[in-house]
Amino acid sequence: MPGNWPTARDLMTPRPITVSHDAPLSHALGLMHNKHFHELPVLRRRALVGMITFESIARRTNLSLSTKVEHLMLLPPLITEGTPFPELAERLLATGLRAAPVVGKKGDLIGIVSRTDLVKSLPDVASIAQYRVEQIASPVTLVLKESDSIDHLLGQIRLLEEHPVPVVDKAGRLVGAVGLADLGRVLWRPLKAGKGDASRSSTRPHRAFAVSVGTIMHSPAVTVPMGTSAAQAARRMSSEAISSVFVVDGGRPTGIVSQADLLGLAVGRTEPGAARGASDVYVQIHGLRGNADPELLAEIDHVIAQGMHRISRHVQPLLLNLNIAPHQNRKTGGATVQARLHTDQGIFYASETEWNYFAGIAGLMDDLSEQVQRTHEESRDRKRARGRQGKAKPDDEVPADPELEARLRRLSRGDGDE
Repeated sequence: MPGNWPTARDLMTPRPITVSHDAPLSHALGLMHNKHFHELPVLRRRALVGMITFESIARRTNLSLSTKVEHLMLLPPLITEGTPFPELAERLLATGLRAAPVVGKKGDLIGIVSRTDLVKSLPDVASIAQYRVEQIASPVTLVLKESDSIDHLLGQIRLLEEHPVPVVDKAGRLVGAVGLADLGRVLWRPLKAGKGDASRSSTRPHRAFAVSVGTIMHSPAVTVPMGTSAAQAARRMSSEAISSVFVVDGGRPTGIVSQADLLGLAVGRTEPGAARGASDVYVQIHGLRGNADPELLAEIDHVIAQGMHRISRHVQPLLLNLNIAPHQNRKTGGATVQARLHTDQGIFYASETEWNYFAGIAGLMDDLSEQVQRTHEESRDRKRARGRQGKAKPDDEVPADPELEARLRRLSRGDGDE
């Protein structure tokens, strides 16, 4: 029931650190760096007007750090003290924010709630804590070598927003990871006077990126073995103060579990008994190019909606997670698309490799629909078989034998056998 879920009141941090709407970006970045935050509420006088995020700044590397915060702030989702855990998870995931402000009855800022706050409480939610990491992990779509140049990372900002990228040695073993914070130390490191450092950085800024990934990665990367429960992964994230862990097998990264993957387990579970249709399914798409054609996006949405309509005839879909991995070595637009569908009857998986990701998604929806229908029919057949067995029991019993019963009664009285 909804009342069993913790609410924003239970999870939020009161009196959060804020930044003024007319403060320069350099001031906001300084606060984020010193306090290890990714988002800050923006106030005009005392009124909440938006949020400034590290990711929104990272996308605009050509900005002057004297730019005012208000020119890059975002409109946060509406979260009140009574907003329950599943709705908090969905709103943070839908907006891509790691944290969001909590407002009072008059719209005043009273606190801030983050994905980290939700993950800390996840081990206490029995209905989702028992999942294993391999069931919810996102695939590793990009792997870096220690010798790779960080120039390559500048085109992967969106991927870095979701989770760090693994770094492997020559044998393919995980040796570290690179996240937004690691890249940020290069993007906004202060210029040094003397010996031409400042002049070189100002006249040829690309030189700052001509270093290897191995020089900026954090090591060791935090890992969990296959078979780890979601609750254990959540505790590991909380104890290490990180937003994701790598799933490893034999020292090699096989997947990554982020806060978003954990929170996705709660989406759609506010009222377990309530009926939900195909239009209520929460869809996450990772790896989609930012410059994708709007018409193509509309077609993808149409294909997903059709698939969800077929699936909802048999199960209650809750969350669809799609991971798109374009093939870097092909010019034809080939891509591998992987799907994870959470339903009230369990999790379903599918993978397709096609000439483009639109065809891959179409194939995935067909595959998922067939899996769900087959599972539903097998469950129905098992129920019918159990029902037939239950009805057949009286006929299978040994019929009554009046003579045997009479003999047993005489024996119990000590009359002896005739």
